[in-house]
Amino acid sequence: MLEVAAQILQETAFGKNYASDKLSGARRLRDAIILGYQLQRAPGRDICIPDWYTSAESELGLGSGSPTFQMSERSSLLESFTEDFEILDGDTHGLPDTLTFLKSLAELDVDYESGKIPEKRQLRERKAAAGLFNWEEEIFVTRAPGRLDVMGGIADYSGSLVLQMPIREACHVAIQRNHPTKNRLWKHAQARQQAKGQGSTPVLQIVSYGSELSNRGPTFDMDLSDFMDGEKPISYEKAKKYFAQDPSQKWAAYVAGAILVLMTELGVRFVDSISILVASTVPEGKGVSSSASVEVATMSAIAAAHGLTVNPRDLALLCQKVENHIVGAPCGVMDQMTSACGEANKLLAMVCQPAEVLGLVEIPSHIRFWGIDSGIRHSVGGADYGSVRIGAFMGRKMIKSIASSILSRSLSDANGFNLDELEDDGIELLKAEASLDYLCNLSPHRYEAVYANKLPESILGETFKEKYADHNDPVTVIDPKRNYVLRAPARHPIYENFRVKAFKALLTSTTSYEQLSALGELLYQCHYSYSACGLGSNGTDRLVQLVQEMQHSKLSKSEEGTLFGAKITGGGSGGTVCVIGRNSLQTSQQILEVQQRYKAATGYLPFIFEGSSPGAGKFGYLKLRRRSSAKLN
Repeated sequence: MLEVAAQILQETAFGKNYASDKLSGARRLRDAIILGYQLQRAPGRDICIPDWYTSAESELGLGSGSPTFQMSERSSLLESFTEDFEILDGDTHGLPDTLTFLKSLAELDVDYESGKIPEKRQLRERKAAAGLFNWEEEIFVTRAPGRLDVMGGIADYSGSLVLQMPIREACHVAIQRNHPTKNRLWKHAQARQQAKGQGSTPVLQIVSYGSELSNRGPTFDMDLSDFMDGEKPISYEKAKKYFAQDPSQKWAAYVAGAILVLMTELGVRFVDSISILVASTVPEGKGVSSSASVEVATMSAIAAAHGLTVNPRDLALLCQKVENHIVGAPCGVMDQMTSACGEANKLLAMVCQPAEVLGLVEIPSHIRFWGIDSGIRHSVGGADYGSVRIGAFMGRKMIKSIASSILSRSLSDANGFNLDELEDDGIELLKAEASLDYLCNLSPHRYEAVYANKLPESILGETFKEKYADHNDPVTVIDPKRNYVLRAPARHPIYENFRVKAFKALLTSTTSYEQLSALGELLYQCHYSYSACGLGSNGTDRLVQLVQEMQHSKLSKSEEGTLFGAKITGGGSGGTVCVIGRNSLQTSQQILEVQQRYKAATGYLPFIFEGSSPGAGKFGYLKLRRRSSAKLN
């Protein structure tokens, strides 16, 4: 047996036991070591893969090379960064994407001083960014990751418990404040100020990388006085209309909106000009909170540059106001909370009533989560998400009305009897349900026993408003002429809250095949509940089906399964699927197989999200100054 094991290890080191023959020698040696761990496994004993393997870059071969190459590249970036900048405050935490971003900042200075942009960088955004900062002054840098919705999803706006994991991909923001007379202004901004004849006044200038891939303008600028109506900040509604004037620059609401929210909610006055550079690797439209990462990184940067102390939870709530009231997307708060409060390789547990963080849940070492992109663009601003949310709030309003009616009849039927004798008949429950703040505070058994059959499948907006006046959701508006699905959207958060609680409890249970199967089943149930609400998509359904097929094909061959479940995430209607499996090399290979099968069926090669990184609160901020020696080189 030992000879057989040695032979397998040797072949793995030579690359004979892995799907790709293009891996480096260092990578093959690493895999051989891990296989040695796995060969120790005995019946009833689970051998966990070491953290240094699971957290390594490019585990699925999606990155730029072997771990050895990446380590040397990271070392080179760190050395280059320390030559370019002096860190006055903060820490890079050794994050390679942060080091890469800082290196790009240094290159901007070189581009500006030379007055020549290399041909490969002949992009409008690059030209604008090169003249954005005054390199003699301090620059602040913040970072906020996207998130993978493991459990909870759209039930967040109904008060559910949610479990969210910050992903590896993140948004970086660099910010600088300068006195208006010292600020570098783009030519059209200078012309605008001269036309007003008011001298130098505070200006906001923003550059966002990646515009060519997103069909939006790369730059935005405005006079900060546009945010004032006399002595007071303008209303959120006015700001929403302001940013909607030019569709190619509507994206700026996610960034500039943070300034207005700080003015309105905290009374902050901005007397200096502000320059902001946004660079994000969180893909847009894939349901992994690209917008939340931009909002959180921006809000963190503005706070840091202006000496504001805002704890991560409060900062997330401020960011939600940006998205709800200025952008106009009716999202819940879990995205911003995860980006702000999350920690690497842990699940953020939060009860969304409105944002009670319960703490961080350790992901057991034998379990791992992946995200697989369907290629179908997701948007919480879309009609489907909004209509399902409206349906849920309509359902809550009707449940409260039904409970009040039953309670009134019960009290009338008492005929003078002591009400204490009726408590066993549910009087107290009915009182609580008649004043229900969140659907998720209603248990599944109470929903089925009392309300399920009393809610209509759907209802016309006009009919609902005639009887109930309003659904009491401050961020959505009922269209009187639209028919809204009601029962499924109301049912979903009630059951989802129960599923999330069960999922959280199972994570701490004894390691077993049954544990993983039960966790996977909860993901599947969530997925099909989304579909019942009308929030499914062909792409995400196909990915979940592929996971199911691989799971059951392995079982049918009497092999130990490694994939256990999958579900659509976030707002649904496309986006990314979350997959749960064993933390092993075999599971990584199966994820790659799902990726390839999906490509064969659809022609689209999915992006795979793997790994995790710290939230904005954990990262903090970097306060930097360009070294004089670097400027001279």
